[in-house]
Amino acid sequence: QVQLVESGGGLVQPGGSLRLSCAAIGFTFSTYGMSWYRQAPGKARELVASISSIGGIRNYVDSVKGRFTISRDNAKNMVYLQMNNLKSEDTAEYYCNARHDLFSGMEFWGKGTLVTVSS
Repeated sequence: QVQLVESGGGLVQPGGSLRLSCAAIGFTFSTYGMSWYRQAPGKARELVASISSIGGIRNYVDSVKGRFTISRDNAKNMVYLQMNNLKSEDTAEYYCNARHDLFSGMEFWGKGTLVTVSS
């Protein structure tokens, strides 16, 4: 059974850090590009960061550049999002996404992990 399981969310003060993790289960992880999306209350889901299947290409939304880092470990079937210097506007539900390199219709989503940045 295919699963993406996120963890690492929580409450953090502005300026703090969190590391999100996503465990990929039940598919050939190394053939999928991985992404983190987020959705704040009342807003559309947005792409935060993505990493290619082998890890050589990374992209970020402008608002997180220099603060967030996406990485993956294909040996462990894991993808991570290191978030530093968090701001209140980073508060959102964060979702892990997998999309096949060749067949974009083969796509999976996790259930999300909540990040709240507040003093």
